[in-house]
Amino acid sequence: MTVKIAPSILSADFARLGDEVKAIDTAGCDWVHIDVMDGHFVPNLTFGPPIIKAIRPWTAKTFDVHLMIEQAQPYIEDYAKAGADIITVHAEADRHIDRSLQLIRSLGKKAGLSLNPSTPENVLEYVLDRLDLILVMSVNPGFGGQSFIDSQLDKIARIRKMIGDRPIELEVDGGVTAANAHKVVAAGATALVAGSAVFKTSDYAGNIQAIRDSRP
Repeated sequence: MTVKIAPSILSADFARLGDEVKAIDTAGCDWVHIDVMDGHFVPNLTFGPPIIKAIRPWTAKTFDVHLMIEQAQPYIEDYAKAGADIITVHAEADRHIDRSLQLIRSLGKKAGLSLNPSTPENVLEYVLDRLDLILVMSVNPGFGGQSFIDSQLDKIARIRKMIGDRPIELEVDGGVTAANAHKVVAAGATALVAGSAVFKTSDYAGNIQAIRDSRP
């Protein structure tokens, strides 16, 4: 299995965002992870649909759009039209998860559901067959550069068993580095979000490869 690497542009140089997206594409990323924050659900503000639309022409890679916003449903269509390929909503912020997942798929996009560190995985049970992706937060969302919360490894393993043979990606976001990526993959992850670990130096290709090559 080839694990997908999804650099988070939250750690990119915002003044050169198009160039940064092109650079991680050239460096060998699989997806571009876009953290959308509203200042309510999480304590930060980031990207709206116009930004995503503006950077869409800079790469053909999958746009993995993570909506860390309250009441995501009214905005899902806007993000779909802006160029998202995967749209992930948060279990803690969405009162009507099933409806949101149906909406995302009706727009021709892949549907994801994200869980914060303290959210139990049983929230997934009744929507598994509407999911294309499950995103496990291994830090408390809102800021880049945080340290991986080790308790999430057991959760990742439990979710891997829940998925069974369903074609669902299991993505992990938060504190993933070349030093710990092997543990995350061993627990069952198929996609890794990495912000600081990719953008920490100008050698994006080397940083991405180091995560792919992570060993005990």
